[in-house]
Amino acid sequence: MSMTTPPGWYPDPGTPVLERWWDGTAWTGHTRAAGQALPPAPPTVPLGPVAPHPRPRRRGRGAVGAVAAAAAVLVTALVAGVIVLNEDDGEPAAKAAPPADATRATSSQERSTAPAPPASPSDDPNVLVDQLNGITLPVLPGWEKADSRIDGLPTMQTKDMFDCPGDAGAYCHHATVNTRTPTRTDLKTAEALAKHDIADAAGAAFGEDGLGRERYGGIVSHREVRSGSVVVAGRTGYAVRWSVRTGAGPGGYVQSLAFPSSVGSESMILIRFALDAGAGAPPLGTLDRITAGVRVLGGQENGGVGTSVAPPAP
Repeated sequence: MSMTTPPGWYPDPGTPVLERWWDGTAWTGHTRAAGQALPPAPPTVPLGPVAPHPRPRRRGRGAVGAVAAAAAVLVTALVAGVIVLNEDDGEPAAKAAPPADATRATSSQERSTAPAPPASPSDDPNVLVDQLNGITLPVLPGWEKADSRIDGLPTMQTKDMFDCPGDAGAYCHHATVNTRTPTRTDLKTAEALAKHDIADAAGAAFGEDGLGRERYGGIVSHREVRSGSVVVAGRTGYAVRWSVRTGAGPGGYVQSLAFPSSVGSESMILIRFALDAGAGAPPLGTLDRITAGVRVLGGQENGGVGTSVAPPAP
């Protein structure tokens, strides 16, 4: 005697964790998770030709246990599917923080590969910077920037020193150069300023110093050996050079160089040079070399056109 299986939800023959609706004669396209409460019967839509299915067994305790186990498997699969979808659905997945050591290593690497900030010209041992007047001077080999200055002026000098010929207890440098802004003067032209300053420059270099010492025995005489227009950092200036004979030692040379600043109100700038004439002193041409190396701070040069310093007077 044959028995027809009534319509209902039965384990899917191809996917055990699902149940498929049996309409009494054929399988339909409706499925659900195994073990769900029975919803209203879906419309009968056969899948088409389906292989005959063995007659379903009646549910008992064994069937309920199988359904529960299948539900547990389904829940596990669904949880795993949600995790996978969360990672692949386009939403950014939270990433674990890197170890502290890795963070420190990365930061150290970034610091080592980051370009170093540009150094300030004031930190360059080969450049003397006059911030007030907006110029720089080259510090030549064998020269250094002065560490201590009584007057606070930007100064450079030769590294080598010797016993001052007029004061055995003092030491003198073979050459010194400093820059300044002229004050207490109404002189407006570079020529007038240089001619007026040269005597003070000679006294500061070879006369009595700030401590009242005459390191060279004082100035005995002088003569002008050069004067004339000169281009300094793109500006037309004027230079006066003296040869000085001193009471002690071989004497030396002083030069006052005046030119208009390229910043602010274009006030005048003075550069004073002093050069010992004894053994071990730099050649006289060093003064011209330093003059040619004067630059506007930042490299922006403009101004008039001048001539080189006039040749020595006969």
